[in-house]
Amino acid sequence: MAQQLVVAHFDNRAEAQRALDAVVAAGIDRASIRLLPETEAAGYTRQDTASSYDRSRDEGGFWSSLGTLFMPDEDRYAYSEGMSRGGITLSVTTDEAQASRVADILEHHGAVNMEERETAWRQEGWTGYTASPPPVAGTSSATPGKATAASDQGREGEEVIPIVEEQLRVGKRLVNRGRVRVRTYVVETPVEETVTLRDESVSVERRPVTRELADVPADAFREREIEVTETDEEAVVSKQARVVEEVVVRKDVATDNRVVRDTVRRTEVEIEDERGQSNGTAGTRRTTDRTDV
Repeated sequence: MAQQLVVAHFDNRAEAQRALDAVVAAGIDRASIRLLPETEAAGYTRQDTASSYDRSRDEGGFWSSLGTLFMPDEDRYAYSEGMSRGGITLSVTTDEAQASRVADILEHHGAVNMEERETAWRQEGWTGYTASPPPVAGTSSATPGKATAASDQGREGEEVIPIVEEQLRVGKRLVNRGRVRVRTYVVETPVEETVTLRDESVSVERRPVTRELADVPADAFREREIEVTETDEEAVVSKQARVVEEVVVRKDVATDNRVVRDTVRRTEVEIEDERGQSNGTAGTRRTTDRTDV
């Protein structure tokens, strides 16, 4: 499965470490995760943020540390600026199927929106990325094409001309295009229903009566007891939950083949050999060599 690089920037090492721990907890191999700078940049303190980080001197080593990451130079330039201001860059190399999940975890743990941050830096005087960056500190400062003194020992008069060719490298990076958030919440709505309830009541009445009893029943003077139960109806409320609608959220993934066009340069060398030849004429020879850079 193809691998994809996910890069995020954090304002401090504590936030970056929490994001790293969350990515590892999600099942990503720790060996595929890098924190840059790996340790605190010893001896480097940047006071002036009104101008861009000087990547030609690269005093903090930020520009060179990002050289192993497969990213465009403009992104490398922005992350170097952030690291020079005390930020931490976190990179995760993972399968394409996991890349979106990793990006969500990093964003949830405070990853910086680099487009907004670059806008704020420009308001402070940051110039942003410019093509053809100056040479990185630590590389040879000798005149191009000249061998060093050590290599010239025993080779007096030798001059080295490098044959250079550019190669086009095309990578991929995740770009946050926004998000869709679906939230459920509870709304209470008053409702009412009319119900008829029956209410019983028992009353006891004593009425005076004066009449002769012609025939006295045999049980006229026996003890008796009558019990009447009084009942009322009351409303009983019950509720039943029913599913009345469903909201389905899904993300569709489409692949698109795009042709990336650019120009690459190479050095060609033309050798003119004007030394005497057998027929008395000078010869001209043209050769083209290529080297990978």
